[in-house]
Amino acid sequence: MKLSDVKMILKAEVISGDDGLDIEVKGGAASDLMSDLLNKSKEGGLLLTGLTSIHAINTAVIGGMVAVVFVRGKKPDRAIVSLASKHKMPILSTRFNMYQSCGRLYGKGLKSIEWNS
Repeated sequence: MKLSDVKMILKAEVISGDDGLDIEVKGGAASDLMSDLLNKSKEGGLLLTGLTSIHAINTAVIGGMVAVVFVRGKKPDRAIVSLASKHKMPILSTRFNMYQSCGRLYGKGLKSIEWNS
C-alpha cells in the first residue's frame, strides 16, 4: 500500500512530506507508548499515534518506519515538523481515533507489523 492510499483511506491531511506519498508502506503499528515500539525494527512501517512529541518521530526513525500519522486530529508543533523534515519522514493527521484508523487500514489490506521477535 502506498502512503497516498493511507492518506485517502484516513481522509488525512499531509502536515509535511507531501513529496513522499509514493512511499510503500509494508505494515502498521499503533501506540502512544513509544518504548513498546522499540523492541523490534518496524522497517517500512507506518506509526499511528496520538503522541505529538519529538519522541514519536525519533522512535519512527530508529525503528525504520516510513511515516507517522497523528490520530484524533492532533497536529504537531513546528519543532516536530522540522525534525520529521530533517529525516524525510512524512507526517499526516487524521480526525479518526486510533481504533478507527487501524480498522480502516486493516480493512483495506494493511497488515500489522509484528511486535514480538
